Amino acid sequence: MSRRSGILEFAVLGLLRESPMHGYELRKRLNTSLGVFRAFSYGTLYPCLKTLLANGWLIEEPGNTSEDALAAPLTGRRAKIVYRLTAEGKEHFEQLLSQTGPDAYEDETFAARFAFFGQTSRDVRMRVLEGRRSRLEERLEKMRASLARTRERLDDYTLELQRHGMESVEREVRWLNELIESERAGRDLKGSATGGPAQQDTTSGTTGGLPRTGDDPRPDTPDDTAT
Repeated sequence: MSRRSGILEFAVLGLLRESPMHGYELRKRLNTSLGVFRAFSYGTLYPCLKTLLANGWLIEEPGNTSEDALAAPLTGRRAKIVYRLTAEGKEHFEQLLSQTGPDAYEDETFAARFAFFGQTSRDVRMRVLEGRRSRLEERLEKMRASLARTRERLDDYTLELQRHGMESVEREVRWLNELIESERAGRDLKGSATGGPAQQDTTSGTTGGLPRTGDDPRPDTPDDTAT
């Protein structure tokens, strides 16, 4: 399994842990709530769901909303399928949440892990944040050394691009420092003291600690599939 596939499976399990969803709703949540998946191909979601079903981590159920109930006899189509996390799926997701190795804070995975910090224990959050900060500090040191060696050979635009890259890394390090300080002080992102996982902000439409990025810019289209 590729790292990209692993991140997608992690995110799907995490979203379904919050509540059962149709496939279309899952697609929208991945796209609008988790920015790391803005460019993912929708064609990769359903193979992912099939894998999770085969592993026993999800089950399929017929939709039971009034809209689904009315749509079936009127259109001749069967009701949409709802995906629900099984007990085994929940246990597997919790195992994934507890992992704090290098994969947890690489560029490809950190955003997805951070999106579910609201479901993650404080000690795990700390290890992931500190690991991410350490990785970026190493990167920043290498960037500065490279810039010092090559500065005289670079034209103004290339030099400015490298400075921009360094500034981006420096900003993330400062952000991580603030998060780590808050965790050490026993505060969640809303500033309240707590000894458990950060609470999800249900008043501002957040998911797992990250603000939603707004509605999908593409127009909604009816989901004619069973999922």
